[in-house]
Amino acid sequence: MAKKQSGLGRDLYSLFDDNMVGESKKSAAEMLRISEIEPRMDQPRKMFERESLEQLADSIGTYGVLQPIIVRESAALAGTYEIIAGERRWRAAKMAGLSEIPAVILDGDELKAAQVALIENVQRENLNPLEEANGYRLLIDRFNLTQEQVAAQVGKSRSAVTNMLRLLDLPDAVCELLVSGELSQGHARALLGLDREEDIPTLAERIVAKQMSVRETEAAVKRLNSIAEKEDGGEVLPDIVERDAASQRKIYMKDLEHRVTENLGRRAKITSTPRKKVLEIAYSDDEDLEALLKTICGNDIFGE
Repeated sequence: MAKKQSGLGRDLYSLFDDNMVGESKKSAAEMLRISEIEPRMDQPRKMFERESLEQLADSIGTYGVLQPIIVRESAALAGTYEIIAGERRWRAAKMAGLSEIPAVILDGDELKAAQVALIENVQRENLNPLEEANGYRLLIDRFNLTQEQVAAQVGKSRSAVTNMLRLLDLPDAVCELLVSGELSQGHARALLGLDREEDIPTLAERIVAKQMSVRETEAAVKRLNSIAEKEDGGEVLPDIVERDAASQRKIYMKDLEHRVTENLGRRAKITSTPRKKVLEIAYSDDEDLEALLKTICGNDIFGE
C-alpha cells in the first residue's frame, strides 16, 4: 500500500478556520508583544500600499485586531517570533500604536511555514502576479515540490501555476509594468507568445501607450510572428502595431457612420485624415435640410 502523502490539506484549512475570532475560537490565540515579532525574510508579499495600511490602522485603532496573525518561534533569536501569515495586520497594528497583537503560534518545519505564508496570501488575493509566481518558484526550488504538488496545496490547477511561473521569464521592464497594473496578466501571457524575445519590451510599451486590449495584443503577436518568419532581420514591430491600430480605427469609424445613419435616417460619411476631418450627412431637398438642421441644432435655429 502506498504511503499516504503528508502535507497541509484539510489541516491547513482547519487551521485558518481555527484562527477566526469567535466565541469558540478565541482560545486559539494568545497576545504577543509586537516588538518581539518580525516578518519572514521569504514572505511572498513584498509590496504594501501606504494608504491601504493607514485605513486598516484606523480600523484596528477603533476595533482592535479581529483576526489573529500566525507566527512561529524564530530559530535565529530565542523569545522572538516570525510572521507566517498576517504581516499586513502586524504592520497596521504597529502604525496604530498597539503594543500587543493576537497571534496563533504554529509548530512546523520550514516547508509548512512557507506553504502557509503563500496560501494565506493567494487565498486573500493579496499578492501581485510576480509575488505569487515567486512564491510558487520558492516552493519548487527550495523544497523540491512539483508543479502538481504546488497546485494541490494552493487549490489551483496545474496549468494556472504553470502560467504564473512563465511570468518570471518576462524582461524586467515588462515585469514593472505588470506589477504597476499597466499590463494585465492576459497581456503578459500574450507577450510570452512572441517568437523573438527582443520584441517583448517594445510591444509592451505600445500596449500601454495605445491602451491595447488583450485581444488586440494577441492579434499583434500573431501577425508579428507570421511576418518575422518571412523576413530576414529588420524591425517589423512598429509597422505591424500601427497597421493593427489603423485597422481597428477604420472599423470604429464605419460603426459610427452606421450609427449616425440609423439615428438621422440619412446617409453619413466620416473622413478622418491628418489634414481633413469631415462629417458628411446627406439630405434630399431644402425642406429635408431644414428638418436636419432642426434635429442637430434645435427648433429655434430659424428663430428671428
